Amino acid sequence: QVQPVESGGGLVQAGGSLRLSCTASGSTFKINTMEWYRQAPEKQREWVASLTSGGNTNYANSVKGRFTISRDNAENTVYLQMNSLKPEDTAVYYCNSRNVLGILSAYWGRGTQVTVSS
Repeated sequence: QVQPVESGGGLVQAGGSLRLSCTASGSTFKINTMEWYRQAPEKQREWVASLTSGGNTNYANSVKGRFTISRDNAENTVYLQMNSLKPEDTAVYYCNSRNVLGILSAYWGRGTQVTVSS
C-alpha cells in the first residue's frame, strides 16, 4: 500500500476557506472509511472528520458546522472543505483510511500545512 498524498493547504486569514484533497491508492478505497486528522505544533495528532463508504459523516466538535468531508470514489480522492477558519485550525492535516474491520491504516502521508492568521 502506498501512502496517501495530501494537498491544498496554505496560508489564509481567519474567516477564510480552504479545500484539502487526499488521493489514496488501492482497490478498496471505495469500501473504506476515509478520515482526516490534524496535528498542531507540540500537540498530539487529533481526529477531525470521517466519511464511511455509505456516506455517513462524523466531525470533531471543534470543526462541526465549518468543515465538510466528501469523497470521489472514481478518483480515489477524499476532500475536506474548511470554511470560517480560525487560528486554532492551524496544523498539518493528514488523511487516512479504515478498512471494513475498522482498522486504521499504518500508512500516513506527509500531510499538508494549513496556517490561519488572525
